[in-house]
Amino acid sequence: MTNMENYTASYLTRAEIWLSATTLIYFMMNGAQIFETLVLVPKWTSSPPDNFSILLDGNGGSLKVFWIVFHSLHELTFILAIAFCWRIEPVRSWLLVLFAVHVVVRIWTLMYFAPNIIHFQKIAETGGPAGADLVKLTSLWQTLNYIRVAIFMAVSFGLVPLCVKLFGLRP
Repeated sequence: MTNMENYTASYLTRAEIWLSATTLIYFMMNGAQIFETLVLVPKWTSSPPDNFSILLDGNGGSLKVFWIVFHSLHELTFILAIAFCWRIEPVRSWLLVLFAVHVVVRIWTLMYFAPNIIHFQKIAETGGPAGADLVKLTSLWQTLNYIRVAIFMAVSFGLVPLCVKLFGLRP
């Protein structure tokens, strides 16, 4: 079903609204990720554990609440975009692929990135010792974060042709 006559104007409008919303929010999230990756991460990874205090609440670098709210909002709009684009097969299929990629990266975030940040915050709170392993761990975290942000950006850019396809369904 990709012909305009198969969709009501109301159905297309709702699909356009939710796909546009999730695309916009995803790009906004990318902006925050890029800022964090280029400005904040280099500050706390430059001299572990001396700069880990940046990660503590009240010191300007703990973005835990921000990311929880932002990802929750985005994932809600993403699910709504899938629901409202469900009958538009080519858009739905690619939305499901992009959402699957997003979920895999979110799981990776929750299993690797978040626990390590919590570990670094505990070191900052307790004044834990520095060591070669800690330097390697922060360096690996920073390198893998570049890959994670690049994947999230690829998902954002993958949403753009879907918006074009969806908006192109109108006469």
